[in-house]
Amino acid sequence: MTDIMETKQEMTLEQVQDFKGSYPKQLWYLFFSEMWERFAFYGMRGMLTVFMVEQLMLSERDANLKYGGIQAFIYAMTFIGGLFADKILGFRKSIFWGGLLMIIGSFTLAFSPKDMYYVGIAFTIVGTGFFKPNISTMVGSLYKEGDPRRDAGFGLFYSGINIGALLGGWLCIETANRYSWNAAFSLAGIGMIIGLGIFIFTRTQIGPIGLSPLRGKMPKNKIRMNDIMVYAGSLLVMPLIYLLVKNSEYTDYFMYIVGPVAVLYIMYEMMKYSKKEREKLVAAFVFIIFSIFFWAFFEQAGGSLSLFARYNLHDNVMGIKIDPNVVNNSSNSLFVIIFSPLAGLLWLGLAKRKIEPNTVIKFGLAFLFVAVSFYLYYYTRFFADAEGKTSLNIFTLAYLTSTLGELCLSPIGLSLMTTLAPKPLHGMMMGMWFLASAYGQYAAGILGAGMTTSENASLTQKLIAYTDGYKDLALYALIAGIALIAISPFVRKLMHDVH
Repeated sequence: MTDIMETKQEMTLEQVQDFKGSYPKQLWYLFFSEMWERFAFYGMRGMLTVFMVEQLMLSERDANLKYGGIQAFIYAMTFIGGLFADKILGFRKSIFWGGLLMIIGSFTLAFSPKDMYYVGIAFTIVGTGFFKPNISTMVGSLYKEGDPRRDAGFGLFYSGINIGALLGGWLCIETANRYSWNAAFSLAGIGMIIGLGIFIFTRTQIGPIGLSPLRGKMPKNKIRMNDIMVYAGSLLVMPLIYLLVKNSEYTDYFMYIVGPVAVLYIMYEMMKYSKKEREKLVAAFVFIIFSIFFWAFFEQAGGSLSLFARYNLHDNVMGIKIDPNVVNNSSNSLFVIIFSPLAGLLWLGLAKRKIEPNTVIKFGLAFLFVAVSFYLYYYTRFFADAEGKTSLNIFTLAYLTSTLGELCLSPIGLSLMTTLAPKPLHGMMMGMWFLASAYGQYAAGILGAGMTTSENASLTQKLIAYTDGYKDLALYALIAGIALIAISPFVRKLMHDVH
């Protein structure tokens, strides 16, 4: 495995970064690799809560909590994956190993979804931890420091990978509905095989980006031994992940420990750098903390909104008959594909006129858009019929609004982690960004569980309970957005030359 990914590069870093036009060609290779990984990830994500309720026979409350826990572990593992990539494996081998584990996880689920559910999920969690943070970090390495095209590049990358999320969220649910859960999980695995294959066959075009940080610092046999120890350790941790996922009460203990430990470790690493670099890292932490709240709101998509779509929505949007869960799983990605390039061009156009809002203001705007979207989710109650089913049109409009908020935060956040952090901490800080998502996912599960009703509740009672919860989330998002905009001058000072 080490030899597969450590081939001789055909381009230098200078040749990769000295590109003409708006985007480097290597962006497209990483784009397609990540696109298929997102196909697998979002295809799986869209199925989990419904599968747990309808096949594992969990209550809606327990399914929300377990979904939040699974997603939390996935994103928490990205911090560990980023750490090992920075210190030992390098980005290439981390991505290869992570992709391989994700393929095993998908086909384990396909083989026996009910009996092997938690085994397959454990492989998927660890695999995503190695894959997810590192390919985004490689995108940042395609640009020289201070290159103004970086944000637009991340915007295009973010748009492109959502093609995979759109297709996965749609096709996997359709496959489960029309054929079987086994076929749906198999489809996710096939997508992952394609993505990993693209990455392997295009690796020579990205120069030295992503090679092991130990190259040239120790003999090859010692590097190989370090690699093997990481691979073996990630397999040995599987039983622990299995137990943590299967028993939701353990999730609390895990989340109480991993976050503080990660922050303490980053603080230790910060002491090695200058005052300016430390202040930029503090600014990064401000964005990370606020992102926890953002994802706690936004990631109702895979939990409470998934169940809300399954049971409380009509199957008609603008005269088109469609499964509401397909809308729930895919509309966000469709809107990202449409509006992400436009958002990138908007930022570039405003920058040329010197009126582009700074990054902190953009983050604040993200919360305001999400506040509006959750008020729209709440507003669906006024269109409900006697059976407790309501408008898919209003629901879809809410998704459009929340997507506009996401575009003000997520692609910019990915870029910020590689501009505010010193280069040796790029993978780790990208992992911290995703670790914040873990806490957001964890909180999302708790918030979603708090909206559930008894198992015997009518659809109307469920509608009222969920929409009451969405009204509360709208208020919380509004407060967070106003607070972030208010402290923007202070955060901007900490960021120094990063805009």
